[in-house]
Amino acid sequence: MGKIICTGLGPGDPDLMSVRADRLVRAATHVAYFRKRGYEGQARRIVNGMLRPDATEYAMDYPVTTEIPVSDPEYNRQLAAFYDGWAEKLAFLAGTETVLVLCEGDPFFYGSFMHLYTRLRDRAEVEVVPGITGMSGCWTATGQPITWGDDVLTVVTATMSESDLTTRARETDALVVMKIGRNLDKLKRALTAAGRLDDAWLVERGTMPDQRVHRLAEAPDKVPYFSIAVVHGQGRRP
Repeated sequence: MGKIICTGLGPGDPDLMSVRADRLVRAATHVAYFRKRGYEGQARRIVNGMLRPDATEYAMDYPVTTEIPVSDPEYNRQLAAFYDGWAEKLAFLAGTETVLVLCEGDPFFYGSFMHLYTRLRDRAEVEVVPGITGMSGCWTATGQPITWGDDVLTVVTATMSESDLTTRARETDALVVMKIGRNLDKLKRALTAAGRLDDAWLVERGTMPDQRVHRLAEAPDKVPYFSIAVVHGQGRRP
């Protein structure tokens, strides 16, 4: 009997993978990973040069990413069918093989594997190996602590409504914003309304070779998917 193991690969730099993740990647004979169709995929890129020559790879190509709005019912329909299909394939493979699923960051922190996990946990043995989150790599890249003393940290996604983003930004001490992409202008407006724009930083591709760190107010019109906004807490210090 095999099983399914999903391992977090950390924020992007292979040196920031856990020892366990490194061992699993190098030993795996069946490796699955998510990616946008036509692209290598960030998780696969992190492990370049680490896989066994005889490893069988399974590229799980998303049927849709930004082609249609998230609010469109067709978006959820296509993704649900995608996760259903891959859950069935992986459960079948796990009947005889151990399959390693790669996940950038931590699998249980906004990770796509969560949607497979809920479909697989009653059908196969599933193990999840945590990883350093992408946000940890990004706030470290700014060279400033994210929280002090009793600061409250809030993590949100830029896909939220502008009013909700404004409220969250205004009421917290430290803030991390994920999934920016096409929501950059909305995020800038929300942070401006909350009086936090001047304190916000944008980290593109944190810990990766092409990492960029700059003020959010000075961000270009378009930012890559792997971008995270950070507002540092300023709380009690000794």
